[in-house]
Amino acid sequence: MSIAALCTDFYINQKLALKLDLPTSRETVLDMFDRVRKELPQMDRFRRYEGELALESPEAESQYNWLALNRTSIRTGWVNPETLQQAYRLHRLILEIAPYFLSISPLDLEFVELVFGFDIEATANRNEVVFDALLAESSLGALVETDRESVLDAQPFVGFSLSHGCEVQAFVEVKTRSRSREVATGHYESEPISVYLTVRRYGPFADVKDFAKSFGTLAGHAERLTDERVIPYVVMPIREALLSRPG
Repeated sequence: MSIAALCTDFYINQKLALKLDLPTSRETVLDMFDRVRKELPQMDRFRRYEGELALESPEAESQYNWLALNRTSIRTGWVNPETLQQAYRLHRLILEIAPYFLSISPLDLEFVELVFGFDIEATANRNEVVFDALLAESSLGALVETDRESVLDAQPFVGFSLSHGCEVQAFVEVKTRSRSREVATGHYESEPISVYLTVRRYGPFADVKDFAKSFGTLAGHAERLTDERVIPYVVMPIREALLSRPG
């Protein structure tokens, strides 16, 4: 089964976290954005938000991609890519060109991270769905007497090391977006349950060429963890718990 069949939206995001502020001159930013647009012509919308400059594509059939420059970070994302490689193309491009357009040195880069995000739309007590799917049969689940108590918060977060020196780390987080008011009234808005798999590589980096080289390692870990753990042990149980609810 494809990832698209398991969730409402699937996205792959990347972040370069920096220690020093990025340059913000018109020429520097526009030159880099023009370089990205030449590679990906659909990214032709330049936006300015509070504290952020962005280059975006229009949304087409729920698919779009974006690049955002903040004071100390560069973020990119691709929502509902047709293939993993389609999203990887944007992320690799930024790793290759950003150091030269934005004068980023290996000393400046704190970490590179890749995020696989899975949104499952739900009109229900999303905390209760996650509790039933992931916690009900555990020792933590025994804390709640579900026959007479309502679950108000169930958002598991787990982090673990993927290397002996802990420079490569992974995190799995579930966000529910349910509010106490919804539980009290029994009226639930349609919002997603989000599952985030984050794989992060901390510095030091020896050379700017290592930025792009690190991407292959992060993508490999993300794909393996998605297939072997996140989908079977997190996404599928949440989806099944949601589908099994009455009404």
